[in-house]
Amino acid sequence: MVRQPTFLEAISTIIVMVIIVITGFVVFEIPIQALLIMSSAYAAWIAKRVGLKWSDLEDGITKRLSTAMPALFIILAVGIVVGTWMYSGTVPALIYYGLEFLNPHYFLVSAFIICAITSVATGTAWGSASTAGISLMAIAHQLNIDDGMAAGAIIAGAVFGDKMSPLSDTTNLAALVTKVNIFSHIRAMIWTTVPASIIGLIVWFFAGLGLQQTANTSQINQLLNELENIYNLNVFVWLPIIIIIICLICKIATVPAMLISSLSAILVGTFNNKFNIVDGFKSTFDGFNQSMLIHSDGLSERTMTLIQQGGMMSMTEILVTIFTGYAFAGIVEKAGCLDVILHRISSNIHSVGQLILVTIIGSLIMVLAAGVASVVIIMVGVLMMDMYNKMDLDRSNLSRTLEDSGTMIIPLIPWGTSGIYYTQQLGVTVDQFFIWTVPCYLCIIFALFYGFSGIGIKKRKDIKNV
Repeated sequence: MVRQPTFLEAISTIIVMVIIVITGFVVFEIPIQALLIMSSAYAAWIAKRVGLKWSDLEDGITKRLSTAMPALFIILAVGIVVGTWMYSGTVPALIYYGLEFLNPHYFLVSAFIICAITSVATGTAWGSASTAGISLMAIAHQLNIDDGMAAGAIIAGAVFGDKMSPLSDTTNLAALVTKVNIFSHIRAMIWTTVPASIIGLIVWFFAGLGLQQTANTSQINQLLNELENIYNLNVFVWLPIIIIIICLICKIATVPAMLISSLSAILVGTFNNKFNIVDGFKSTFDGFNQSMLIHSDGLSERTMTLIQQGGMMSMTEILVTIFTGYAFAGIVEKAGCLDVILHRISSNIHSVGQLILVTIIGSLIMVLAAGVASVVIIMVGVLMMDMYNKMDLDRSNLSRTLEDSGTMIIPLIPWGTSGIYYTQQLGVTVDQFFIWTVPCYLCIIFALFYGFSGIGIKKRKDIKNV
């Protein structure tokens, strides 16, 4: 006979998951996906205690995963777009012109803008930090700019672009979990991300006024020259962007629009850059790589890191994370644990501000435990979505808050994957750049302000978000 779990049983699934993730990921460096499977095993034991069979849990997992399918298609399409846009020279052109217009007298502001442009183009903060970011750090050393200041502006720009890009995996994931249209989600994030970034730009502008800024920009020039040699950077490289914009204006669905743009990118790369068209189609799967270049001798490692990106296979990690995360969420939901936890939480939440605050606190706990944004988005998003529905709030308020307290905070967690990645790539420590990543922590302040003031809080409409 199936019974409802007690509150202790229900909350224990979350507590055990947090303990497993903290111990396994932080102490033993076990991949988060394996830890989520272990957490699912404990949740399955609780489900057995309340009377459920394995077939019931399979149904719960399948039901939860079925809601993820639209975004899984988008995530795969993102990999295709990045790979083909690298093949066509579209992404390199965006980076090329961003770097070319670098003003050394306003380095910190320029660093933020350049990395933001790069991340919006590629949908990956890591990619922009490991390409444009490394070059900018080299210039910062020549300018005698503090490493922490430079890294803070670079990381903030990279995360800003990642967050606002429709090609980003976490942006698509947040929209998926909360069942919000991707562009509605991005519009909602403008409320917190843009003002936080404006304040950051002001801080970096005044901080940069007192810096000595005369430097040798040879590394940037080397990157620009190598990109010119690889690609024919003319008006045709912008065609994939123009096409995807036209498709979206014409209200063509996101995935078909991305695939049409990718096909145009293959044609541009073939006829404009003289690449092999077979390689263009290969880039949709494995991404663009050095073997596809006509002349690759003498290219710097930095340039190779820049162009070797994309492809559906590059999305494998996030896809596996979604499957394992949703397996845990599906079991917990099927066992009735979420209902019990939500009932207890809802009895103590009486305002929108309190709801936003609880979402942020839950996200911060999860991000400190997991160190991975995707886990935070999946777990907290699934847990809190019904609460937003009951308060008649548009779910974009939830998707925005998940990114404000998840995606933006991740770089500031020293043991998290992003924190480790940035410190290794840029040669700094978290305590050096923490204070200078202004938008990363201000987004939470704005989220709380909106929650308690009611400003920027969208009410739910009768029409569907997806």
